Amino acid sequence: MKKEDIFKKLRSSGLRPTKQRVEIAKFLFDRDKTFHFTIEGLDNLLAKKTTFKFALATIYNTVHAFKKAGHLNEVDVRGKKTYFDTNITRHHHFYDNETSELIDIDASEVVIQKIPKAPNGKKIKNVEVFINLKN
Repeated sequence: MKKEDIFKKLRSSGLRPTKQRVEIAKFLFDRDKTFHFTIEGLDNLLAKKTTFKFALATIYNTVHAFKKAGHLNEVDVRGKKTYFDTNITRHHHFYDNETSELIDIDASEVVIQKIPKAPNGKKIKNVEVFINLKN
């Protein structure tokens, strides 16, 4: 990912491209595979993989600004943890209860034949299949 792309992503999220934010953006988006993470997990990984010091508030605000701008999806694991996902396309997830790992499932691999009608006054925003795994 080019530096100008990272700056563009930050600016489109309403963020000034500080050194810390640029490092967070590079860590999240300069990769070949989808990345699922929690804020706390990201904080730990950044501490291990970079030489910068990051305030947890900077990580939190940067991640939420990226989410608000549409660069990340938020995945709530049924009251356990909130994950963020760099894959913003329509897709589903496996969740490994023992390793706390999210694994993408391509949307074309799941066929939904029927869903119930939304309650009165509500609209269905999206449908996501969430498959829990265990050993």
